[in-house]
Amino acid sequence: MNINDLMKQAQQMQGKMAEMQEQAANAEVTGESGAGMVKVVMTGRHDVRKVTLDPSLMDENKEFLEDLLAAAVNDAVRKVEAQSKDALGKMTGGMDLPAGFKMPF
Repeated sequence: MNINDLMKQAQQMQGKMAEMQEQAANAEVTGESGAGMVKVVMTGRHDVRKVTLDPSLMDENKEFLEDLLAAAVNDAVRKVEAQSKDALGKMTGGMDLPAGFKMPF
């Protein structure tokens, strides 16, 4: 493979990465805790769009609600990261990237 082919391949990958970043930014996931009593909708950029609390939780103490909210946010973050990893795997399919290699997004 010559340098020109390598440069073309790098440019194509850069374009695919930009497209994937835009898709990931607009994608939404829902994190849950308390058997679905707390739901957090988060974008691929980790922006929280919506928080939903089951009305039965209004009688609970503050610390319990805080724990459920933190768990739902953490669940959403894990889902965003899994989506990003899956999308990266699809984009780089066939490329032999070193273990732990992170793309810039």
